[in-house]
Amino acid sequence: MSEILKKRLLIFIVAYNAERHIQHVLDRIPPSIYQDYEYEILLIDDSSTDHTFDFAKRYQSIHRDIRLKVLFNPENLGYGGNQKLGYHYAIQHHFDVVVLLHGDGQYAPELLEAMVSPIFDGEADIVLGSRMLNKGGARKGGMPLYKFIGNKMLTTFQNMLLKTSLSEFHSGYRAFSVKALRGLPFERNSNDFHFDTQILIQAAFKSLRILEIPIPTYYGDEICHVQGVKYAWNVFKSTLLAKAHTYSIFYQREYDLNPNEPAHYSLKSGYASSHSLAIERIAPHSTVLDLGCHQGYVANELRKKGCHVVGVDTLPATHSDYLNEFWLADLNHPDRLPSLEQFDHILMLDILQHLDNPEQFLDSIRKKTKRTSPVVIITTANVAFFIIRIQLLLAQFNYSKQGILDMTHKRLFTFHSLKKLCLGSGYKILSVKGIPAPFPKALGNNRFARFLVKVNEALIRVSKTLFSFQIYIEARPTPVVSELLAYAIHESVERKVISQETATEQTGEQ
Repeated sequence: MSEILKKRLLIFIVAYNAERHIQHVLDRIPPSIYQDYEYEILLIDDSSTDHTFDFAKRYQSIHRDIRLKVLFNPENLGYGGNQKLGYHYAIQHHFDVVVLLHGDGQYAPELLEAMVSPIFDGEADIVLGSRMLNKGGARKGGMPLYKFIGNKMLTTFQNMLLKTSLSEFHSGYRAFSVKALRGLPFERNSNDFHFDTQILIQAAFKSLRILEIPIPTYYGDEICHVQGVKYAWNVFKSTLLAKAHTYSIFYQREYDLNPNEPAHYSLKSGYASSHSLAIERIAPHSTVLDLGCHQGYVANELRKKGCHVVGVDTLPATHSDYLNEFWLADLNHPDRLPSLEQFDHILMLDILQHLDNPEQFLDSIRKKTKRTSPVVIITTANVAFFIIRIQLLLAQFNYSKQGILDMTHKRLFTFHSLKKLCLGSGYKILSVKGIPAPFPKALGNNRFARFLVKVNEALIRVSKTLFSFQIYIEARPTPVVSELLAYAIHESVERKVISQETATEQTGEQ
């Protein structure tokens, strides 16, 4: 018990037009809470139009032995906005656990001990009070049938998409480890009622331990401020967008739990992709320059084919053993690279879109290959992909950490614009192909994901520009004019020598 006494507990009560219930809610808090924890009760009135604040202050003045703080929002922040204040207060004042109560008495204060104990005991990061765990309890407690069905349907949908197994997503009775709250960007969530859904999605993405305990259902004469249809739509939309965020389709800042963490890139093998196509194209024992080699995953596969691979990147490759050589260089300054005459192939896999000046880059690479004309393999995202077109139709242009609209992309290309760039930079185009979306990377390398790749490949044959996720181009740099002039001069000298020798031989014969 001595350890429990040291634990700091914040009982946070959100209140709006709750003058009829607020005193009763405070009275129902078990006295054991006051004895067992270093506690504080924080009640925030969200700009009520009744006397909620006055009644709470009166209770405070009568019960001076209870550590109760009553605040009033000058402007209505909404249910979610009010929670943000309370959770920030818990973090700012270094509480260990914060438990949320509603000022209308819908959730039982008598169960506060049961709500917070699992967190204090190290068994959970979040505890939810569920009205659905006891079969039939919700309906017996007065939950309207339409709410019961809606709750069940939404929870099933959310569990399916988020791979969770909660009995109820929509209970407002919840306790949080304050340490866990610090790692959640809850301030980016909505101020509306679906704040509750968003913070649980964040917790699921953070792999926090969520525990449910059964609670009784109570529907009395409290005023419901939730608009059912609007709430259901917001929950549905938030969950769908959260799932889309994991696929890098729609970037949502509230679900980016590690905003400073760079995107994770891995080898896309075992299905049609930019990596597998490039690896297949390069003949065994070739000499390859991998520009923007990143971790060297493609290089490692090429070395298995007996290729000699030189990697180039801004940062040292983590797996340097995947490469025969590594050059540390900023690709925005390709003029600093040495001569590139020794290479059979040059890889530019998904790098042009990251450069400040792709035109200058291609010009410089072309110049450094002199007259050797290696095969250059270029891949880049296709901004005309049908998903992006749909987004534009819906007035969306949503950047994300990965994918076509990667936040680090500085240039965007279509098939037409990339071919134009290559031709204008003096490259002879050998082949152009469309690459399907990397479904196995997003969904796991399973049968269904590979099936989607096959479907995407079939659609690419129908319309390459519309259904290609990436663009694949093979090209050869043609010699620059200065090289051609130097070559012409050299050949002219050689021919002059040969002509003189021929004339001398002819004179001797005469």
